[in-house]
Amino acid sequence: MHTEASTPLLISLSAFGAAEVRRHGQLWFTELALAAGADGVEVRSELLVDAERELPAIASAVRAANKQLVYSSADYLWNADGRLDLGALERAQAAAGTLGAPRIKMAIGGFGPASQPTLRTLREQLQAGGVELVIENDQTATAGTLARMQNFFATATTHGLDLGLTFDMGNWHWTGECPQQAAHALAAQVRYVHCKGVQREAQRWVAVPLAESSAPWRAILRAMPAGVPWAIEYPLIGNDLLATTRHEIDMVRSVAASLAHPLALAA
Repeated sequence: MHTEASTPLLISLSAFGAAEVRRHGQLWFTELALAAGADGVEVRSELLVDAERELPAIASAVRAANKQLVYSSADYLWNADGRLDLGALERAQAAAGTLGAPRIKMAIGGFGPASQPTLRTLREQLQAGGVELVIENDQTATAGTLARMQNFFATATTHGLDLGLTFDMGNWHWTGECPQQAAHALAAQVRYVHCKGVQREAQRWVAVPLAESSAPWRAILRAMPAGVPWAIEYPLIGNDLLATTRHEIDMVRSVAASLAHPLALAA
């Protein structure tokens, strides 16, 4: 599915570890990611310590470097009882506005049959807000299975909502799904990709760099639409964190290039 379109490569700031990010702040890691060659960063709501100070500072740094921004909200769009959490969406839109981020990432949470009447409200709020919303498959049975994703996007489309998907290639393992099957079924909805390798350890899945993954990650990435941004969302750890980050960026970029130009590289 890949063509000549280039693949912007971002870093989800959660990749640097929650404790470290809260200790140093997301601006510090934004500057590190950009110095390592990233095309942008994904700012995480759950890791903000002082949003009023951090968001404008990150916006300034990224704007000065002419790079990209995504805002990730940890809040669910729908509560467990199926009610639209309009406050959560408004908070995400406000944060994205402060950042100058054109895209918000959220998960659907408790979306179900009772939620359908709220889709009109969602559509109106998104039209008024002027920021794109992309839905992520998370690690829960309610908001991360293929059936739930397919049902949501089909329902949203019938209500006049053209929403994209953040395809987290690792999260499918947490819900017991086949990521390749999901990739082929949902490729048309994908607007953003979370690159994440996985390994099984002691009855649980853990996120790892792609090169250490036990999943068929190349096949999954090959199924993604050309040109949509990818974000590294696996642990970035090392004594020389800048060098580690630069190495992983270079590796993932080489993967993107090999998918875009398979015949040229084979020759």
